[in-house]
Amino acid sequence: MLLDLSDLHIQFENEGQVTRAVDGVSFTLDRGQVLGLVGESGCGKSVSAMSIPRLLPMPPARITRGSVRFDGRELLTLPLPELRRLRGARIGVIFQDALTSLSPLHRIGRQLAEVLLLHRDLSAAAARDTARDWLGRVGIPDPDACLTSYPHELSGGMQQRVMIAMGLILEPDLVIADEPTTALDVTIQAQVLNLMRRLHRQNAGLLLITHDMGVVSQMATRIAVMYAGQLVEQADAASFFATPRHPYSIALLEAMPSAATRGRRLKAIPGQVPSAGHFPSGCRFHDRCPVARPSCAQTPPKLEPCGGHLVRCPYATPV
Repeated sequence: MLLDLSDLHIQFENEGQVTRAVDGVSFTLDRGQVLGLVGESGCGKSVSAMSIPRLLPMPPARITRGSVRFDGRELLTLPLPELRRLRGARIGVIFQDALTSLSPLHRIGRQLAEVLLLHRDLSAAAARDTARDWLGRVGIPDPDACLTSYPHELSGGMQQRVMIAMGLILEPDLVIADEPTTALDVTIQAQVLNLMRRLHRQNAGLLLITHDMGVVSQMATRIAVMYAGQLVEQADAASFFATPRHPYSIALLEAMPSAATRGRRLKAIPGQVPSAGHFPSGCRFHDRCPVARPSCAQTPPKLEPCGGHLVRCPYATPV
């Protein structure tokens, strides 16, 4: 197994206040698979994902329980020098906010070349040529001009493409992509998704964090749905889109635009995602759920098998 994340608990501590952000999350990802980690903003997707290469700010973040194993090695206790050798070379990360992830002090060419020179036995000229090639692959029309630019001189979409090139340039075994296509137009989005498909066909594993169900439907082989710091459903992608089980998963898909819903008002999920530290008692979705019963507000449900899926709802029924 390439990635095995088990019973992960993460909290944030600030001036004596403790906020639980991730509560018992577990999933696996093997080579050649794409796991789509989906859910509304603030549900804990990015926090869970960034714990894998230990890129959460600690403090205030603290992993209180759980295990993250990559290719059989426990990452949470791995010495930092060894972890740094894995980052980039074997674990690539595409960050959500490109502008704050790129150094404002250095040109794009230097930043891409540094990634290559740190992990590959290349000359400076060869590293620059490889950087130029990857900028072209992610749809940047003038790679040479981009190499000599600073991040602030690029548009948001161009910055995001640079970030994608940086995450993929070493062709790592595991790619963690956090909302990788948010700032991209449809044409460039298709190019980037094709690059990711090529990597996963080369036996890489891809963890795709997004709230865009359209992207997930194109890419994922397996789906994990998060809500309020917990996983509420896991399933193979084809089965998930055909027969979602959890009421939240059903609501997410009903809110997704498609040709079948053209001309009809899309369904919205009532209420708001509870903020971390203010989760409801019992089932965390009960106050927004169309099929909630009185007991849902009292008893926290477990993630249990249901019709070939794992579902955190005692009233989900196999179809």
